[in-house]
Amino acid sequence: MSDFYNKILERNKKWVEESLALDPNYFQDLAKGQAPPLLWIGCSDSRVPANEIIGAKPGETFVHRNIANMVIHSDMNMLSVLDYAVNVLKVKHVLVCGHYGCGGIMAAMKNDSVGIIDNWIRHIKDVYRLNHKELDAIEDETERFNRFVEINVIEQVCDLAKTSIVQSAWKKGQELSLHGWVYGLNSGYVTDLNVNFSCDKDLDDVYQLKF
Repeated sequence: MSDFYNKILERNKKWVEESLALDPNYFQDLAKGQAPPLLWIGCSDSRVPANEIIGAKPGETFVHRNIANMVIHSDMNMLSVLDYAVNVLKVKHVLVCGHYGCGGIMAAMKNDSVGIIDNWIRHIKDVYRLNHKELDAIEDETERFNRFVEINVIEQVCDLAKTSIVQSAWKKGQELSLHGWVYGLNSGYVTDLNVNFSCDKDLDDVYQLKF
């Protein structure tokens, strides 16, 4: 076994011992079930750990991660997580959190092929195409990159609101709010983009489903 592999096994043992030292029933209580108030949809980037960013304990945050925190209406993985979170766990908040310096967003701004991920990045390119006038008007490349990160999060929150899962919950009177953040890798702080939905009234009529 490699040194790294053995090291992470040892880290697990140390974590268990430290957790039990603080609370002897820690894992027994966790095993009884979960009732998190939040579903976090974030980027797969290893530098963006959901629980640590918001100071949440295990059991407080249900998490789905993919490249560039995308909400794609045909992604059965994401939809399954969303459905379970909303209809079984009854989360009250769904948060899309992007991050500045996102490699997926950067790749979508370029034309280089990077392999099979090109097919995923195409969805991000669609977001650029829909917002190209605002983005192309930003001369500074870093500022344009950062703004694209923000716009992508806003678009994904809107796409969440368009799903039948979320709209069905709203029609039933279920308390459910959607939010968008961007995390700063170089600061640790999040930026609240003030894009929030708690009903379908802010969606274009064509997206409002009737049940």
